[in-house]
Amino acid sequence: MNRIKQKLQEDHKLLSIYFTAGFPNINDTEKIIVDLEKSGVDFIEIGLPFSDPLADGPTIQESSTKALKNGMTTEKLFSQLKNIRDKVKIPLIIMGYFNPMLQYGVEKFCKKCQECGIDGLIIPDLPVDVYHEDYKELFESYGLINVFLITPQTPDERIRYIDSVSDGFIYMVSSASVTGSTSGFGEETRNYFKRIDGLKLKNPQIVGFGIKDQETFDQATEYAKGAIIGSAFIKHLEKHGVEKTSDFVENVKALT
Repeated sequence: MNRIKQKLQEDHKLLSIYFTAGFPNINDTEKIIVDLEKSGVDFIEIGLPFSDPLADGPTIQESSTKALKNGMTTEKLFSQLKNIRDKVKIPLIIMGYFNPMLQYGVEKFCKKCQECGIDGLIIPDLPVDVYHEDYKELFESYGLINVFLITPQTPDERIRYIDSVSDGFIYMVSSASVTGSTSGFGEETRNYFKRIDGLKLKNPQIVGFGIKDQETFDQATEYAKGAIIGSAFIKHLEKHGVEKTSDFVENVKALT
């Protein structure tokens, strides 16, 4: 069974951490992944840096720009991940935009993911219809789960369609803004969480955008299976480097 599906069966709220590969330094990728697993994180999202990351706020955009300046490329990332499965067991997901994958070659990209032990992909600019028609069989043949995003503006009918095409979890964006721009969740956002919970989808939901500490993690997971932290962790790396990963995780989630 795919590691993502195994993890989703565990009886606790899941914490996923996003970081940008090649940031703060080009060769930090493996150390960050290993330290995050040791700290008790459930999933890791590895950001493939891109020059025009439309859904990302300034913090992740800046980390992406720095990573590209550091020399990070798709080929470099796969080289860094080549032996990662000798060191970590938790699900690993690559999050990136479709353009670099197209340039690299979609099947070649999927094959490399399989060789490295990547479990899934999050591609914000790959429309679900295009995926379903053109890439679903290919992704599945390499054991990759593709994760789709929904927002407060996504109609229920569309959400149900995304749910029918999905086979892992649904990335529930907490707001219509870019990453890193929320400070706590208001009543409108909580009502959205309740509404999605009420749809009784077959795939669990994991909330992203605006989670930065234990309070926002608890709010986000009241109606969802887990939550994703990105910008706050990038800021932590910027301030402390890669040496204090466990401090960050402990501040977010009381680990048992």
